[in-house]
Amino acid sequence: MGLGLLSSCGGEQVGEGPIVPPPPAPDEYADKRMPADWWGDSQKLEEGRKLYVGEKNPDVNCASCHGKDGKPVKAGATDFRNPERMKLYSDSVWFWRISEGVPNTKMRGWKSKVSEEDRWKLVLYERNFALSGKTWDEEKKQWSEVGAK
Repeated sequence: MGLGLLSSCGGEQVGEGPIVPPPPAPDEYADKRMPADWWGDSQKLEEGRKLYVGEKNPDVNCASCHGKDGKPVKAGATDFRNPERMKLYSDSVWFWRISEGVPNTKMRGWKSKVSEEDRWKLVLYERNFALSGKTWDEEKKQWSEVGAK
């Protein structure tokens, strides 16, 4: 999730630095999208929460760096509560960073431990901290209200 989306996890809390757009997702991820009917699915959201806090798999615990409420508890981890930063990440970029990690940081890729479906549930849950009620509109290249046309 971009250089700032999921960064390192270690040491004391420090700022994230300037807000800059992430690089585009590589071809392998560029056309991947959240399943359209998931954006308002409370069951999928709860499944994403369980993944995020390590209830489903203790080896996968996003909250250990990014905090249970999206506020980082480790240096370099992205603050998922910051809408100005998070709105710059399309669903495909977000998914790519969860899958492959972020180079030169402690954010590792999770595709070997987390299924594709579960990685989308993580995108869904993490989006809620700053962009609750929003869905990625690929045509407009921005987050919009769920159900908006």
